[in-house]
Amino acid sequence: MPTASDTLTVRSGEVALLVRSTGRPDRPTLVLIHGYPDTQTVWAPVVECLAKRFHVVTYDVRGAGGSSAPRRRAAYHLDRLADDFDAVCRAVAPSGPLRPVHLVGHDWGGIQGWEFATRPRFTGRVASFTTIAGPALGQVLGPTSPTRAALRRRDLLGALDRVRRSWYIVPLCLPGGPTLMWRVVLGGGRWRQWLRRVEGLPVDDDYPATTVSADARAGANLYRANIPHRLIRSHPPAYAHAPVQLIVPTRDRFISASYYDGAARVAPGLRRREVPGSHWAPRAQPALIAGWVAEFAQETEAAGRAG
Repeated sequence: MPTASDTLTVRSGEVALLVRSTGRPDRPTLVLIHGYPDTQTVWAPVVECLAKRFHVVTYDVRGAGGSSAPRRRAAYHLDRLADDFDAVCRAVAPSGPLRPVHLVGHDWGGIQGWEFATRPRFTGRVASFTTIAGPALGQVLGPTSPTRAALRRRDLLGALDRVRRSWYIVPLCLPGGPTLMWRVVLGGGRWRQWLRRVEGLPVDDDYPATTVSADARAGANLYRANIPHRLIRSHPPAYAHAPVQLIVPTRDRFISASYYDGAARVAPGLRRREVPGSHWAPRAQPALIAGWVAEFAQETEAAGRAG
């Protein structure tokens, strides 16, 4: 069967999501979720590598690109993002029984993916989960988080290093902070220059999206709706109900590698890989990332047939 591409709008409650489906509908489905402040275009070179072997689905998360951008902070809670994921999977599923999908997330897409791969709601719906530069919020903010553990050990330098890397969270959560960041500090093409000159990423007419400033201001609600909630209310450990592959960029300027230290405790059989490069590994090394995603998905499919 030849590859095919389709663009559709999927409704999830009050939100309309821009979804793209590419590749072989008769093959296993991969759902790729982008991070902040990107759109699904961050995945374009990865999709190109995967489309001949899989059915590949990407979508702009709420607040980004061609999808709706609700004004209310509560609309960006992880519960609502789970509804979006469910709606997309149902909309793009081939005819017949709803098949489990292989979930891939980058940055906030990975944070979302940890939720979906651990929530009972999606048991049997997620065949495998690959997260790239995306830790679980519970592992970063919970009582056993590396930062809190460092403070208990009086490892002030370790704690400060993690805070230094995550400095951007504070202005994103403060009133007026996202506007200041994305209109004054990073506006006017300065974000594009940062990605090219500092992160070493290829940029083009599609990436970063022309909507990045508005997307970043709306997407700040991801932080506002979820991070304070997790800091205030502790949650019991959530265990993965699907195989997990963790891809850690070794030169990530934004996320400390120690944030993944608790991953093996909640994902038995975790596969951890390190990619030499920056936070945006899917954009910088698409062939490598696509190869690892494909290998993990194929191994999971083969294990399922053998079982």
